[in-house]
Amino acid sequence: MAELDPKFRASDVKVLARETRYASFLQVDTLQLQHRLFEGGWSEPMQRELLVKTPAVGVLLFDPQRDELVMVRQFRVGMLDRESSPWPLELVAGLVDTDESLEEVAIREIHEETGLIAADLLPICDYYNSPGASSEKVSLFCARVDASQAGGYHGLSHEHEDIEVLSLSAAEALGAMDSGVFNNAMSMIALQWFAMNKQKLVQRWQ
Repeated sequence: MAELDPKFRASDVKVLARETRYASFLQVDTLQLQHRLFEGGWSEPMQRELLVKTPAVGVLLFDPQRDELVMVRQFRVGMLDRESSPWPLELVAGLVDTDESLEEVAIREIHEETGLIAADLLPICDYYNSPGASSEKVSLFCARVDASQAGGYHGLSHEHEDIEVLSLSAAEALGAMDSGVFNNAMSMIALQWFAMNKQKLVQRWQ
């Protein structure tokens, strides 16, 4: 059985040089580094580009009374060159770029993107979105909401947000996950967690 604890830590990396090459909505740093090798010794110096991003939160919205999930759609430039629509079905999400806690950001983003108020908030998991090239860490939550109030168009105009809010039955959402309608990691991870924990959620939020 493989060991679950990693052999190396951040202290086993030597950052020889680091330079910010681009800084706007995104920041890209170039690093010259070495790291320890599993068979002993150190790697040769190498160059890596790093997309530096602030932490993010994503929230799955569930109404246990109506057995519905509330999702959102908005334009995503990262999907512009793909065959699928660049307006994917997603979770409510936002960046932690203030001194707010993760939970405070989650609650605020729910209201900004859907107009709904979270009645309860549970952590799902933390994960790194693309650690081969990005520092972004995502924290996922599940929130209880009243889906009967969901719908319409929301978002902050000064952030160029144009967000459609939709309600889906839990069965419809899980079926869409299985069929590939959901094609972004944040939504798929949250929906897989939901499929495993739905009964516990319903019992908790009855």
